[in-house]
This record gives sequence, structure tokens and C-alpha cells, in this order.
Amino acid sequence: MPTDEPPEALHVTTDEQLRAVSNLTRHRIMAVLRFEPATITQIAARVGLAKGSSSYHVRLLERAGLVKVVRTRKVRGVNERYYAMAARSIVLPDPGEGGPDLLMRHAVADLEEAPADGERHVGMMHLRLTDEQFAELGARLEALAREYRELSDPALPDASFVFALFHPARRDQSTEGRSAEDQNTESQNTEGESK
Repeated sequence: MPTDEPPEALHVTTDEQLRAVSNLTRHRIMAVLRFEPATITQIAARVGLAKGSSSYHVRLLERAGLVKVVRTRKVRGVNERYYAMAARSIVLPDPGEGGPDLLMRHAVADLEEAPADGERHVGMMHLRLTDEQFAELGARLEALAREYRELSDPALPDASFVFALFHPARRDQSTEGRSAEDQNTESQNTEGESK
């Protein structure tokens, strides 16, 4: 039986899709469409774009299969299209070691432009966990995010939830791999302590 509900996830697998999601403006357009359909005019107003630019970016997203037309209506003899996300979430491929993590880059850009006087919860913690604890924490964070996504109301203001749980690259304690500036600073600190 056909349903209007979009699939849970769309996996980005093609170069065209990857190029489409790599752009910060298109990331913000997808955020507008995350909870409710919108027209080109509505998208342009929400993202702060000219209507022509909004149309260009939406066409690229549509061609990549990331957004789709979900309804049309006739307005003064012109078909007005309403666009929505093709899936509830977009899953990006693993960037690999040293590759750019697009989600984090977009999230940082959005955070930097968020009103400074607004409420924020931003922090970083360094943990020491067993493999089991690491996996459990990741699963709990994902479950919590899904729970609150279900509670999301399109009438309420946007809120972004981003988390990154990862094992950082191991840094050798020798001088290998550290910048000359780091080594020089460490040398100066050691000299200052011994005096």
C-alpha cells in the first residue's frame, strides 16, 4: 500500500549526491525542508537567498534525489511546487582518515552564525571508555536524538543537535609528528621549570 511517509534514510552513494550535500547553502535548504514542505519562495526567505539562487540549489538537490516535489498548486496560472526531503535523514559515506567530515563542518558553520545571545549547550568532554561503554554511549545518544526528533513540531523554532563520539588519532609522545612550534613551546616550558 503506497504511503506518503518518506523512507527513514537515504544513503549518499554518488558523486552528484556528495557534491549536492557538500555545499553549506544546500545543507541549510535541506534543514528548512526537514519537517515540512516549502516552495522556492518560502525556502529563499528562510535561508536568506534570492529566489533565483534558491531555485538553482533546489534543482541540484532534486536532480541528486535528495529532495522531491510532494505537491503542486496553481497560483495565478503558475504551478507552485512544494519540495520536501526524499528521506527523514541523509547518511553520508565515511570520509576516511584525513577526509573532511561534512556534517561537522556544516554544524560548526551553523553554530558560528547562531545568535550569540540565544541559549546554547556546547561542550566537549574527554572520556576513557571500554569498547562496550563506547558502543553503549553511541547507541544512547542516537536513541535520544531519535526520541526528540519524534517530538519535533514544525511550528517551533529550529534547534540543531550534533554529536561526535570518536577515538581521536593517537599522538606519539616523541617529537615525531609535532610541529616545530609545539616542540619549541615545550622546550621553553621545560627550561622555565628547571630554573
